Amino acid sequence: MSGKIHLSRKAEDYLEAIYVVSREKGYARTNDVAAELKVSPSSVVEMFRKLDKQGLVRYRKYEGVVPNPEGLRIGKMIKSRHDTLKAFFMRIGVPEDIADEDACMMEHELNPRSIEQIQFLLNFVDERADRSHTFADFEAYCRIRRSEEDKSDL
Repeated sequence: MSGKIHLSRKAEDYLEAIYVVSREKGYARTNDVAAELKVSPSSVVEMFRKLDKQGLVRYRKYEGVVPNPEGLRIGKMIKSRHDTLKAFFMRIGVPEDIADEDACMMEHELNPRSIEQIQFLLNFVDERADRSHTFADFEAYCRIRRSEEDKSDL
């Protein structure tokens, strides 16, 4: 595929969902992607057709899609960005449902270098012998700051 394709956030979300589903099965059916994205099957079919025209998937009516190499690469990249951001948010104490929602929004917007630095930070902390102290200290700091803010609201 020559030239860079500009994809909408929605198309990237579909490629991510196709990647997730097809990792297990080798392909992604309409209902699987609809369930993953919480959208109607008719919306999925419409996007499957668009992605097929762009050469990112191979769509077969009643069979679903198989990602082409570029579609697979993009889906994997978006999933990795999502996982990195979600892990970061959860490590700093954001509840999982909020972390997932925020990661979903931000995975499309952040510069790849920012994502890389966040991943490096997570790896750095995980590889340190005293890693448990780093985030435990941060959690204690957050509790103290919230307590101070609660007191100042009185």
